[in-house]
Amino acid sequence: MSVLVLLEQRGELKPCAFEAATAAGKVARAAGLPLHAVYIGQALADQASLLGGFGIEKVYAYERAELGHYSNDAYVPIVRDLAQELDAKVIIGSATALGKECCASVAARLGAELIQDCLDVWWDNGLVARKPIYAGKVLSDVRVTRAPALVSLRPNVVPVVREGEAMPEIVRREMPAVSLRTVLKQVAEAAAGTVELTEAKIVVSGGRGIGGPENWPVLQALCEVIGAALGASRAAVDAGWIPHAHQVGQTGKVVSPDVYIACGISGAIQHQAGMRTSRIIVAINKDPNAPIFKLCDYGIVGDLFEVVPMLTEELRKVQAA
Repeated sequence: MSVLVLLEQRGELKPCAFEAATAAGKVARAAGLPLHAVYIGQALADQASLLGGFGIEKVYAYERAELGHYSNDAYVPIVRDLAQELDAKVIIGSATALGKECCASVAARLGAELIQDCLDVWWDNGLVARKPIYAGKVLSDVRVTRAPALVSLRPNVVPVVREGEAMPEIVRREMPAVSLRTVLKQVAEAAAGTVELTEAKIVVSGGRGIGGPENWPVLQALCEVIGAALGASRAAVDAGWIPHAHQVGQTGKVVSPDVYIACGISGAIQHQAGMRTSRIIVAINKDPNAPIFKLCDYGIVGDLFEVVPMLTEELRKVQAA
């Protein structure tokens, strides 16, 4: 029996991979089970040195150029077969778009319990996971009653913790023979410097108060100064001011950054469902009665076109100093 962690990559190991490894290590130690990891992608190379201190005994590395980008047909059989080989009772991955798809597919093939988009996971005479329900208004602790169990963790909710410097053994494996029903022809990469919304440490979002698509540069300037991702409310997306990929909320993306700055967003419950687990919430809105002010840690009642440029300039001065 063992615990298996899925190390997600996009050319290099993603921050969420280390978060999943931290959570898996905690579970493995409490359960008295060995911890293993699976890496699927291009060459692991010197990234292996980043996996010390998590308690991972072995990393099973499937390294091929064609595995650089996620493929359900290729990734899922690898994880399924390895989980069966290692008799994995607990499998932990990341609740990214690709991570959730992979976990769901693996769970279906293993006939396993699955808990998606969790905020925490621990061992208490069995696996317990905490996840938000009812649009994030309630946190539910879910106990898994049978094995194997799969859990996906929301990015940015688990602090990365290393205990010691022990390095795992790297076990390189050949790619199994699989029938690929789909072939990747082209990858549209995000512009250089663009921060992935769901994994960003800081998110700046605009809503109806932004006034129109011509005004996004006001928020983009702030994003550039603090290294933030640009988000939007459904109202801004429905108005056609910004693509849906930027939408935060119940029908958009769920984010859990260290800092979430809502500019011109009223804060309807549907938007709160996508950002209420942020560690610090800052609201900028002209309406003192906007619902967002009941949720935020810091609120500024004012015109975002006056407040945001002032904030951007002050932060530039801090950086220059």
